[in-house]
Amino acid sequence: MTTTPTTDDQKLSPELRRVVVTLIVGGIAAILDSTMMTLALHTLVIQLHSTVDVIQWVTTGYLLAMAVAIPITGWAESRVGGKRLWMTALTLFVVGSVLCALAWNDTSLIAFRVLQGFAAGLIFPLLQTLAVRASGGKASPRLIATVSLPLAIGPILGPIIGGVILNSLSWQWLFLVNVPIIAVGLVLAALYLPADRPAPGAARATLDLVGLALLAPALVGILLGLSNLSQDGGIGHADVLVPMLAGVVLLAAFILWAVRRPGGRPAIVDLRLLRFRSLGAASAVLFTAGAAIYAGAFLLPLYFQQLHGESVLDAGLLLIPQGVGSLVARFFVGRLVARFGSRPVTIASFLLSAVATVPFAFAGADTSLWLLGVVLLVRGFGIGTLLVPPISVAYRDVPAAGIPDATMNTRIAQQIGTSFGIAIVAVALQSLLVHGAATAFQGAFWWAVGISVFALIPALLLPGSKSKATAISAGVSAPTVAPNNS
Repeated sequence: MTTTPTTDDQKLSPELRRVVVTLIVGGIAAILDSTMMTLALHTLVIQLHSTVDVIQWVTTGYLLAMAVAIPITGWAESRVGGKRLWMTALTLFVVGSVLCALAWNDTSLIAFRVLQGFAAGLIFPLLQTLAVRASGGKASPRLIATVSLPLAIGPILGPIIGGVILNSLSWQWLFLVNVPIIAVGLVLAALYLPADRPAPGAARATLDLVGLALLAPALVGILLGLSNLSQDGGIGHADVLVPMLAGVVLLAAFILWAVRRPGGRPAIVDLRLLRFRSLGAASAVLFTAGAAIYAGAFLLPLYFQQLHGESVLDAGLLLIPQGVGSLVARFFVGRLVARFGSRPVTIASFLLSAVATVPFAFAGADTSLWLLGVVLLVRGFGIGTLLVPPISVAYRDVPAAGIPDATMNTRIAQQIGTSFGIAIVAVALQSLLVHGAATAFQGAFWWAVGISVFALIPALLLPGSKSKATAISAGVSAPTVAPNNS
């Protein structure tokens, strides 16, 4: 059975709306946590008597733990059901939050952030998978735009809530604020998420230990190497070269294992689904989208802090217009995709985000903040429409049993793309600083523009607006996908 293709901007049924609201409430805590943490690093250095290099692991450890968790989401869901796994992930996240608030030094905080990151690595794929399942496998643009609201709300509320906490309360409240949000999320999940626990006596999925042993360290190595790329020495630095090479070798080994696994059983992440044009093209687009979005997200706060002399809090507040633009886009993108199709909307989104980044490639210390605010509003609209079209077509040709694996494919592609984009502009910024901060930022923003333009290539591969291709009608033999994602 394949999912039903859809480009309609369909209204969500009352039952589906309740599920989506439940998922949004649970997911918003993880998004807010990551946006608030960016503001807190300087405070944590002082309060925990640490150094910048060590405290950076508060965010790096979180991201690496996310990468480890993503591949096991599909297997875990097939073992215990999506509802139970969602509630378990929320519970782990809130436990990690409380432990972070109780941390007594930088080492303990980093360890507890790893637990938080692992929980977030379960939450984000499930957010997408459970929404698509609840809709009967129809990933309509309106559904994807709605369920991704936390991604738009987080950058708006994060700097405000984080700033208020850091100015009025202790840093521990950055984590304790998650407790009431998660509590509400757990109650809603118990009430409204459909029960999907495997029936007693049903065959249980077995964990692909070989695939996990290859893929998890591969992702950690690649992401760690990319995060170290801006250090002195660049790509030749041991902290970059060793984890990157190890990660690439392990990833190549996993790909061979996944496509040639004995018995025809899918690996922990079924890469064979990438043969479907909808998922393969969408994954490629989401890789470049992650790079394009987060290249700018990395540079913008630094630009306001270093060239305009703004505080971390004020820099976050200056980015609110971009969050507003992204939020507004969520109310239009469904109708745009329904009218024009995923491919044209994705191409237009990349072009709009590129054009709206160009002014920063000319901006300096004296550039009007009002002008830049308007530019950020436009850029926000562009990146706000960027993720919805490829995600909404990703499941078009995928068998219903392959939805979790499709989600993991797209999430992994986006995660690596995000680190790749940040690494490129970080290296550009670091290498150009010898010419002055203004020149360095201008050059780095040109690289960010280039990433958005380059992203047009995979966007051209997305299915057209009227494509009704499925695995059967296209004459493609669908890979065998076990219902329990063994």
